[in-house]
Amino acid sequence: MTSTGLSLPAVPTRIVWNASLLAYNFGPGHPMNPLRLDLTARLAKELGIFDLPQVSLGEPFVAADTQLATVHEPGYIAAVREISRNPDRSNEALGLGTEDDPAFEGMHEASARLVGGSLAAAEAVLSGEALHAVNFSGGMHHAAAGKASGFCIYNDAAAAVARFLEAGYSRVLYIDVDAHHGDGTQSIFWNDPRVMTISLHETGLTLFPGTGFANEAGGPDAAGTAVNVALPARTTDAGWLRAFHAIVPQLTGAFAPEVIISQHGCDGHRDDPLSNLRLSVETQRQAALSISGLADQFCGGRWVATGGGGYNVASVVPRSWSLLLAVAANTRMPVTTPVPRSWRDYVRERHGIETPPVLGDGDDVWWRSWEVGYDPNDEIDRTVMATRKEIFPLHGLDPWFD
Repeated sequence: MTSTGLSLPAVPTRIVWNASLLAYNFGPGHPMNPLRLDLTARLAKELGIFDLPQVSLGEPFVAADTQLATVHEPGYIAAVREISRNPDRSNEALGLGTEDDPAFEGMHEASARLVGGSLAAAEAVLSGEALHAVNFSGGMHHAAAGKASGFCIYNDAAAAVARFLEAGYSRVLYIDVDAHHGDGTQSIFWNDPRVMTISLHETGLTLFPGTGFANEAGGPDAAGTAVNVALPARTTDAGWLRAFHAIVPQLTGAFAPEVIISQHGCDGHRDDPLSNLRLSVETQRQAALSISGLADQFCGGRWVATGGGGYNVASVVPRSWSLLLAVAANTRMPVTTPVPRSWRDYVRERHGIETPPVLGDGDDVWWRSWEVGYDPNDEIDRTVMATRKEIFPLHGLDPWFD
């Protein structure tokens, strides 16, 4: 593995992975292709990430119904079990057996295993065995308490949040950088003041699920704990990073979380077929670096990361998530690191896809900080200000200057 510059302190990191996670498979032609997970694991292995001395591999497990019921309604779990046994049926009222979420045999077990992966990551941090933990197969953020949605059956990230609450944590921060609004996780904790959900996503005016606007700010007992940044279509690196740094660090400081759980859908990449954002791998890596830094600053380093969306399964997802794993392991891996030839040859010969020669896209991630001032003629700035005006006063922050 390539490394440059000064060595970084080793951070005990748990990566949850097992090929059994590939069973979450909606069938041929569906965008949520488990190949993206297989190729990510193969690339991370060839880059040497799995073999770092500070990294340990954890096993996922099929979450029990009682664990699922911390965030899902018992009747919904029963319905998933039923359709898992009889996939020729559908329950469109619950989002099961639809075009987005086709039924398949063993769906309950496969979906509950994703939850078990994120719970295993959470347990590693809770026990002190790891400071950082990653389940890149997870991040199923559209699943609500009683309904499947957007390729998501059970919400593993929400279950991880609930596990920390169950363990006695009183302030859990969830940060979602997927191109799509993290609506399911937001809805589950809508009226819980112990949880702040922050979602940066393409505006619902142009992208599924059509929600996630600045005025969605939390329930009556938790005003200001749902935070939404609805970015314009075609937002590029500079605008995305400006928005992130104008909102997330300030609210993290005000909320003072004890742990951060983040969702790293990489479908905001400019080559992803299911969003209209124009981001690079460099920005997706920068998001991980920034979240890791916030965990260091406010949470004693405690950080659980999941995957999420990402539908350019060979050329984008494995590079983005391998860099996420490298950030979690606190190992220096430049975006100029070559993608191993053996991995590129495997993808070409096995799947007929030519992949980029280095981990990054070669983009500059400079952005204009909020301190230089608000520009009312800038669409990004208007989006940021809408969120700041809605949320900041509820936390004692000045939307213009903090």
